[in-house]
Amino acid sequence: MEDYGIVIDYLPTGKPTDIKREPIAYLVGERYFTLLEAVAKRNVEIKLHMRVYIGKDLTQRKEIERIKGKVEYNQLTGAAKNELKTAVKKIIQTREKDFINFINKCGSVTIRQHQLELLPGIGKKHLDEILKERETKPFESFEEITKRIPHLMNPVDIIAERVIMELSSEQRYYLFTKPPVPPGYGERKY
Repeated sequence: MEDYGIVIDYLPTGKPTDIKREPIAYLVGERYFTLLEAVAKRNVEIKLHMRVYIGKDLTQRKEIERIKGKVEYNQLTGAAKNELKTAVKKIIQTREKDFINFINKCGSVTIRQHQLELLPGIGKKHLDEILKERETKPFESFEEITKRIPHLMNPVDIIAERVIMELSSEQRYYLFTKPPVPPGYGERKY
């Protein structure tokens, strides 16, 4: 369950296809990068990339009336898809310690593949450098990673790309998001 989300699109009059027109906000959760559709409170100013409370305590919800539910990447508006990477990068930067901890402690997925190799742009050469450097001394920031491994792209961009990959298409392994629930999962069969 997500407690906070970042607004990636806002439709003040709702979706044109809805019978009941109410203000809709598309959000990405800060903890699990869950994509959500929510009903915004009326007469509240909502801006792109605004951080909003969406947790269980309804008294703390200032901008969001209720969560309509999870949405798949392909159900997002074009604007939400365009803003998603910026919001994801913002979340990664605010949760820097969590992602640095992942880089310092992650291990193998299989006998032949390491979790770091699932990140775009990280092959065997970068993997060896990262493992050697983190063994010498654990990383403490994204900036330090960039300094100690000079030919590596920006770590925030690399992680953001992986998150977008996990949200937008089916993956064999999920590092940062929860895998989609298969259709019919949890339904009772009589």
